[in-house]
Amino acid sequence: MKHLKTIKAFTFLLVLIIGMSCQNQDIEEETYTKQDELNDLNSYLSALIQKGDDIDTTESGVYYVVLEEGEGDYPLPGDSLIIKYKGFFIDNSIFDSSENNNEDGTFSFNFVEDPMIPGFEDVLSLMNKGSKIHMVIPSPLAYGEDGGGVMPPFTTLLFEVEMVDILPPS
Repeated sequence: MKHLKTIKAFTFLLVLIIGMSCQNQDIEEETYTKQDELNDLNSYLSALIQKGDDIDTTESGVYYVVLEEGEGDYPLPGDSLIIKYKGFFIDNSIFDSSENNNEDGTFSFNFVEDPMIPGFEDVLSLMNKGSKIHMVIPSPLAYGEDGGGVMPPFTTLLFEVEMVDILPPS
C-alpha cells in the first residue's frame, strides 16, 4: 500500500513537471521578439564575417554570400528555374530541402510566376547557371511577425541554393 502511494505521488509530480515544461516552451515561443531575431541575426552575420565570408546585401535587405560564381544569363520572369536548395533555421537545423521534391534532388518552378517568399526571389534574380549562394533572409522578407505554417514569428531563414539551369519559356 505504501508503494502504491509513492508511485501515485511520483506519477503526479512527473506529470506536473512535464506539464510545466511544456507551458514554459509555449511561453518561450510566444515571447520571441523582433529584438531577439535581430540579436540572433547580428550574431550569425558576425560569425560569417569572422569566418572570412564576404557578405553582400540586396536592395530589399537580404544578406548573401556567393559560394560559387556561375555563367551566362540571369533569370527573367517566366523562365523555368531548376535549383537545388537546403533551407535552415538560424540554429542550422534543416526545415526543407529540394532532395525531398524529386529523385534527382532538384526543384523546378517558373520564376516570379510561382509564389515564393520575397527574399528568396530577390536573390534568385542575382544567380546565373552554376552559381551557388548562401542566403540570410530576415523575417520581414520571409514569413514576418506572424510566421506561417511551421515557421514561427520573427524567423530569419537561411538557404543554400545552386542554380542548376535556367530555361526560357517555351
